[in-house]
Amino acid sequence: MGMLNRPVANRPLGAMTRVLLASVVCAGALSAARAGDDDAKKLLKGMSDYVSSQNAISFNYDADLEVVTKDDQKLSLLSSGDIVLNRPDKVRFSRTGGFTDIEGAFDGKTLTLFGKNANIIVQADAPGTFDQLVDALQEKFRRPLPAADLLLTNSYDELMSDVTDIKDLGSGVVGGVECDHLAFRKKEVDFQIWIAQGSKPYPCRFSIASRSVAGGPQYSVQTRDWKTGDQVAKVDFTIKEAANASKVESAEARDKFSDLPANFKLGDGK
Repeated sequence: MGMLNRPVANRPLGAMTRVLLASVVCAGALSAARAGDDDAKKLLKGMSDYVSSQNAISFNYDADLEVVTKDDQKLSLLSSGDIVLNRPDKVRFSRTGGFTDIEGAFDGKTLTLFGKNANIIVQADAPGTFDQLVDALQEKFRRPLPAADLLLTNSYDELMSDVTDIKDLGSGVVGGVECDHLAFRKKEVDFQIWIAQGSKPYPCRFSIASRSVAGGPQYSVQTRDWKTGDQVAKVDFTIKEAANASKVESAEARDKFSDLPANFKLGDGK
């Protein structure tokens, strides 16, 4: 604990004792939570099966991307948006933050990204399924789709890959919805997920924290207005509003569609 490196001469012994005891109690409680490994796996598998079985899904989201400066200051970049998914091969999404305003659409053949604030557009042939599109967005454009890990048809296998520790943390409440709160540890990251209780176990919140980057930056996404089936509104999986936008190549899109302010530059990492 960082506080043990600070002078404590002026701190009452009773207060310090209470802090240390609280830490021990919390650590013990979290260790005991491992007894729920099988239950946690079942809850995660139930979420994955439920989401992958839905042919039509829509929701709004709020995301928080943390960055760590070269001075080890942690900053949060907030954004919001929405996603409409029609399996197996159609999706429309948006993301609006302080430095970016993007619409994206995929109709099973072509991916379109429209930078509304800069009035630029990039299009690429990307025939395939939604799962294949998720990989293309990450690898070609370095623009991961919010909550994509939770929407894949095999999300359970992807999430459980390389997991070394599991904790069932009981209940939590997200946006007024009571959820099962689970925590998982992988080789390089930790992630937590809050899954709505009941017959529709959709993901209410997901957060992932790096252990390989100094400062342990975290990305989190919280969903709301979750809808499935006939509740999902009909949308156009092309972006006609971008007809007069300037076209750019995919390599340029990586910088122009960035979530970072223009005066921020990516470093080599630590």
